Amino acid sequence: MTRINLKTPVASAQPEAQAAALLQQSERIVTDADGCRIVWRRFGEGQPVVLLHGGHGSWLHWVRNIEALAAHRTVWAPDMPGFGESDDIASDLAVMTGALVRGIRQLPGCGKALSLAGFSFGGLVAANVAASLGTVRRLALMGSGGHGGIRRQQRALVDWRKAGDAEALALSMRYNLEAFMLADPAKIDAMAMYAHTESCRLTRFRSKTISRSGDLRGALDRFGGEVLLAWGEHDVTADPVPAIAAMTRDNPRREGRVVAGAGHWVQYEAHGPVNALLDGWLPK
Repeated sequence: MTRINLKTPVASAQPEAQAAALLQQSERIVTDADGCRIVWRRFGEGQPVVLLHGGHGSWLHWVRNIEALAAHRTVWAPDMPGFGESDDIASDLAVMTGALVRGIRQLPGCGKALSLAGFSFGGLVAANVAASLGTVRRLALMGSGGHGGIRRQQRALVDWRKAGDAEALALSMRYNLEAFMLADPAKIDAMAMYAHTESCRLTRFRSKTISRSGDLRGALDRFGGEVLLAWGEHDVTADPVPAIAAMTRDNPRREGRVVAGAGHWVQYEAHGPVNALLDGWLPK
């Protein structure tokens, strides 16, 4: 049985206001991909980059990165179909890919060339979107799913849906963040709790089986462009060194990075180094 430390602090209300303040800097745009409404948030001006979140995620997976990236470019941060405020679709990778391709083609300024970044399940999705879209300049994948290699998860996750009250929910969410998302428990701050809780609550798409499919290398081969792959040193969903070797082997257009001290949610836990890495990689 999984045990939870009942002395663990719960989240505060502060990050909701922080997220709202960030959204005030954005423009909300809704595309319709053959009846599937996708909610996008646009930040900044310049060369476009689309940020795709992970499974049990939302645009909030990029909450520590948007401002830094939008300082020199246009950032599009959607809730992918089946997540957040966007419409539901079948839990199928091809359906997800097609909906996002159609949605991206409707975004202002994304008709000619853009870059993509994806986290976790969103990394596998981004690779497939890049292969289908045909206009992606650069692809950056953080803790990507679909690598088909070693996983290092040691602790089973708690079913937060069984939480009987707000305190039990917060304890479950914190436990799962520590077991799966972040390597350093001290990095589980109020914003991490808020982003994880709100994203999980609004997740309907079932991504786990897809993320473990091992299809990433094939999608990257179909894309054929420049790719950056990064995993946190302590990511439980992969062993970064062999994962990078498998994805970059015999392909000089692909680069790999291991981010020291970080876990799976690498762009949150190590947002300073990752923001610098992405800012240098993505076109401006």
